[in-house]
Amino acid sequence: MTAEFNGTIKLDVRDSVADWGPYERPKAPEGAPNVLVILYDDTGMASWSPYGGRINMPTLDRLAANGLTYTQWHTTALCSPTRSTFLTGRNHHVNGMGNIMEGTNGFPGLSGHIPESCATIGQVLQKNGYSTFWVGKNHNVPEEDVSTGGSKEQWPLAMGFDRFYGFLGGETNNWYPDLAEDNHFIEPPYTPEEGYHLSKDLADQTIRLIRDQNASNPSKPWYTWFCPGANHAPHHAPKEYIDRYKGAFDDGYDAYREWVLARMIERGIVPADTALTPINPMPEDHANAADYVKPWDTLSDDEKRLFARMAEVFAGFSEYTDVQIGRIIDYLEDSGQLDNTLIFYCADNGASGEGSPDGSVNENKFFNGFPDDLKENLDKIGVLGGPETYNHYPTGWATAFSTPFQMFKRYSQFSGGTCDPMVIHWPAGITAKGEIRHQYHHSTDIVATILDVIGIEMPSVFRGVEQRPLDGVSMKYSFDAEPDGPTAKKVQYYAMLGTRGVWKDGWKAAAIHAPLTGHGRFDEDRWELYHVDVDRSESKDLAAEHPEKLQELIDAWFEEAEKNNVLPLDDRSARDQLTIERPQSEPARTRYIYYPDTTAVAESVAVNVRGRSYKIIADVILEEGAEGVLFAHGSRFGGHALFIKDNTLNYVYNFLGIPPEQTFTSGGLTPGKHALGVEFIRDGAGEHGESLGTAKLYVDDQVVAEGPMRAQVGKFTLAGDGLCVGFDSGDSVSGQYSGGFPFTGGKLLGVGVDVSEEQYLDLELEALAALARE
Repeated sequence: MTAEFNGTIKLDVRDSVADWGPYERPKAPEGAPNVLVILYDDTGMASWSPYGGRINMPTLDRLAANGLTYTQWHTTALCSPTRSTFLTGRNHHVNGMGNIMEGTNGFPGLSGHIPESCATIGQVLQKNGYSTFWVGKNHNVPEEDVSTGGSKEQWPLAMGFDRFYGFLGGETNNWYPDLAEDNHFIEPPYTPEEGYHLSKDLADQTIRLIRDQNASNPSKPWYTWFCPGANHAPHHAPKEYIDRYKGAFDDGYDAYREWVLARMIERGIVPADTALTPINPMPEDHANAADYVKPWDTLSDDEKRLFARMAEVFAGFSEYTDVQIGRIIDYLEDSGQLDNTLIFYCADNGASGEGSPDGSVNENKFFNGFPDDLKENLDKIGVLGGPETYNHYPTGWATAFSTPFQMFKRYSQFSGGTCDPMVIHWPAGITAKGEIRHQYHHSTDIVATILDVIGIEMPSVFRGVEQRPLDGVSMKYSFDAEPDGPTAKKVQYYAMLGTRGVWKDGWKAAAIHAPLTGHGRFDEDRWELYHVDVDRSESKDLAAEHPEKLQELIDAWFEEAEKNNVLPLDDRSARDQLTIERPQSEPARTRYIYYPDTTAVAESVAVNVRGRSYKIIADVILEEGAEGVLFAHGSRFGGHALFIKDNTLNYVYNFLGIPPEQTFTSGGLTPGKHALGVEFIRDGAGEHGESLGTAKLYVDDQVVAEGPMRAQVGKFTLAGDGLCVGFDSGDSVSGQYSGGFPFTGGKLLGVGVDVSEEQYLDLELEALAALARE
């Protein structure tokens, strides 16, 4: 609310008295710390060196040695939901984030729209004298708004952040990222050949933002949310970092679990009597086959070699990113800011099982419901982690890096999905150094902690809207508490993709239900009971011994579900959830016209050719030597492109990056005006749901090449590599060209795409007429 003007206003300014009070910017409380939140992706607690893991994290080790390491800090088991709790301090369903943004649907807890009753930490700190920066992953913008012309209401700048530099989707290619700065999309500042990697770029930009702020407002504290692409797939890292781990994982994931548990016990991360849980704990009739772990001793020598290398790549990715973060920490120390900077260094959910039992050189297969192929993976072993792959390790490593718990990311009922690393560092405010804290906490508690430390409260009314109270509790009491002192947390529900559980006063109930199976029948779920205070790994089911306690917790889950908009539960497949039709700002249509000299169109709002027949027609005037991309959508890991090369028209459909590229090529082209296009006629579905049919390549009204083709029914990418006209952004669809291959040697008027049942030749005449009017 604006302060009242208390000056005096007369006809003449000389007789008036000014009052600047209502217009002065608020100042942060005296001595308020800077805040740096570092949020990795997809990282189990047993991965990193401070917890006994085999992955060296020099920066995190440094912060842990001078700060606090938490052993029972939890998340929602999935990225968008957890990140929403970091934004608002409310439970994920209250934020409308009961799923990732690509899986939202039309229910209050799953809408993908943060309500105005949940003001963000950025908005509150802006109103209290802070500069606010968000760098790296977002994944909290509604999918239909991830576009140049989409609403910016839930982009970072509208959510309380002065500056943003990063990517809006759930993942991105670390060599060719899909970048946005503030409210617009940008291209990466340089190329992989010139030394580009996203982790390095994000660290550079973070240092720049803080340095620029200090140059103009050195007394003003700042809040920075740093969210690298690591450790989400694709696992990309410089080869020198990958090679540091050569042979480090040759003993396999089963042996790693035994080894790391002993180290965790030795370091006091878990109690001495903590038991190791089975690698495949889900009953066969409930399990998701894609989450199965192959016992290491059943693998072939080739499989062992491949899987070990995939772990080496992941480790190199994690350490390389930590080293880049170290550059930020060094800058803060050199500039005298480190002591009074409150740092949270953590991860958003457990290790990822999205690589299937065999691992993957293209994680997008998981989202398309298409199996990985061992031979294809082995063929890429020498380039894993480089631009040639979109790789992910197998489920065995997800289990290993989530030791000693059951399962991994997506399984919200087990700590394998939710118990994550968390180190807090604040020399000016924490006297304890290098200590461990065992209090039970959750990602909803971070906002409450930050506000408590600064000495401000979440407003009861913000911008005229009554606010929902915070669901989290402050962790500040634990900074100088006894390591095993009681927690301030009383109850925390969990629910994700059909999985569910609840923790209350040291006990936990978990429903036995796997995500993304489509099993349904939630009323038939069997619940297990664990006394987490004495059984940290949740290995002993006490449901039969304590039926009353189990029922108490089941009742508590339903009570929390009612209060937090959790229902309905949804365990449908990834492909089903990712292809839900959502409201768009543009009216539904079957014909799209795109023009050159425009930014790539995000897949969320581009024409959807998946699982259907389609026609693409480019209207061009060719000169001698004309060449380049006319139309492209996707990347080498899934996409299609229409281009001219060596005076021939070519259409390539790159099906999930599986070689060879499906290529259709014309004879020689002549100068002049032409309609160049392709038609795909879908005949049916293949074994894994992929579209099967016939492609026909056209030059004007003549079919110049045709043949069988298969096409994806899932997304080309989870994010990035949008639809382009006149060039190919980011990572090229086809290996037959590079560097964007912009169209030259003539004039490209536009490209029409049609997904109706109309005949190609009828559409050709209509498209040419429409483009001619432009």
